[in-house]
Amino acid sequence: MNKSQAKSSITGHWAPRLAQETRLRELDAQLALPLDRDVLLPVEIERAALLGALDRKAEAQTAFIDILRRHPTHFSALNEFGTWLASQGAIDAACRVYAEAILHHPDNPMAHVNLGNLLLRANRHAEARAHYETALKADPDHAAAHQGMGAVLSDEGDRDGAREHFTKGFRRHAVSTLPYRGEGPPIPLLQLVSSGGGNIPTAPFLDDGVFLTTVVVTDYLDPATPLPPHRLIFNAIGDPDLCQPALEAAIRLTARSKAPVINDPSAVMRSGRINNAARLSALPGVVTATTLSVDRAILAGHKATAWLSKHGFAFPLLLRSPGYHTGRNFVLVEKAADLPVAVAELPGEEILVIEYLDARGEDGSARKYRVMMIGGKLFPLHLAISRNWKVHYFTSDMADKPDHRQEEMAFLQNMPAVLGDKAIAALHAICKALALDYAGIDFAVNAGGDLLLFEANATMVIASPDNDPRWAYRRGPITAAIEAVTGMIKQRAGLGRRAAG
Repeated sequence: MNKSQAKSSITGHWAPRLAQETRLRELDAQLALPLDRDVLLPVEIERAALLGALDRKAEAQTAFIDILRRHPTHFSALNEFGTWLASQGAIDAACRVYAEAILHHPDNPMAHVNLGNLLLRANRHAEARAHYETALKADPDHAAAHQGMGAVLSDEGDRDGAREHFTKGFRRHAVSTLPYRGEGPPIPLLQLVSSGGGNIPTAPFLDDGVFLTTVVVTDYLDPATPLPPHRLIFNAIGDPDLCQPALEAAIRLTARSKAPVINDPSAVMRSGRINNAARLSALPGVVTATTLSVDRAILAGHKATAWLSKHGFAFPLLLRSPGYHTGRNFVLVEKAADLPVAVAELPGEEILVIEYLDARGEDGSARKYRVMMIGGKLFPLHLAISRNWKVHYFTSDMADKPDHRQEEMAFLQNMPAVLGDKAIAALHAICKALALDYAGIDFAVNAGGDLLLFEANATMVIASPDNDPRWAYRRGPITAAIEAVTGMIKQRAGLGRRAAG
């Protein structure tokens, strides 16, 4: 340990943070000089961005607004302000700022890419694609634009087109480091992701004031590239039905490191829908839906009903394109006559056929519980109740039904009493079988107390509710789950150990 490192550990400060603060003082000194303000504009913009990096939110916002009041069309000022707003979660405001930058600088690809990324995050794929295409016309080699286009095409089911753009976008750009805003030494962490989606949303618990996160796109990492220093590997690749090449690369990568791994990619590889339906059905108290993959040509042909009958399926049944979540490309087929239209709506050459498990209660509404598995423990997250067979919290009847919220509150406050001993035992058995450090289980409970399993995988998000007072009862359990993940990461990182190479 050299003298600067020793001083850092004694004072609790981190050398790069000290360098940022030194640079800020230098910028303040330059701005104090009697020079023309237009000449000092780049200094002002750097200072505003640096205030944001130091997490001095109010000062950063004031500095950006002051600059833009005097220079409302300056590209760098608009772009940096939009980036800072996005980092604060002010997505709508960031979109407006990027749109303003595009209005005044239509040929600059960066603003198009930045806006496209936010639109993609909001699932506004057509708009995002238009901005990526514009960026690529301006700069055909723009790596971030190729990455965005690849994500759009992947989501649309054009895997070959996505792969072409990902190759151009991630070649020599498979490793990136996220901003760190902490004052003391960080926990260096590798986050493994897949280029084409299917990743765990880690924003709720990878605090940029605690973790220095280096993101590695495993399916495009050159195997000869040395791994950045790290104390822990968080494998955020969660969907084996979509991410097999990325998981295979993650298995090879983790074998090169001596650091602990959260969500062993080998365990994730075994958690696909078909595999889960087969192996978890053997657990006591667990009912899984028979699930098979079939070529779309078979389902679209005249022998489709015969094939379905031969493999034990009856109507109604479910069809799903692999690799999609939040109910996208997932349909209920009531009768054989509806099959051709349903198949035509789904992307991809392979389609999952899934047995329909009736999750309706005596009131006719379907119920879907979500429990998170974190470090081997169970955390109730939510209960969604809906008249629709496809139950998702954001489309359910919870907001307008006080009795539904009361039922959910009972579940969150006393999960064993609501679910019963058989279902609780089934949850623990699933948790042990999956052997994942972070994952979620979506399920219902039938009249006999059996657990009807819908999904059990690592891609499930812990989403915090908005400030509406109706959701006050949800905040404690969600906070508990997030804190459990953060605590598990810190514990697995073994604070005080030397970082791995």
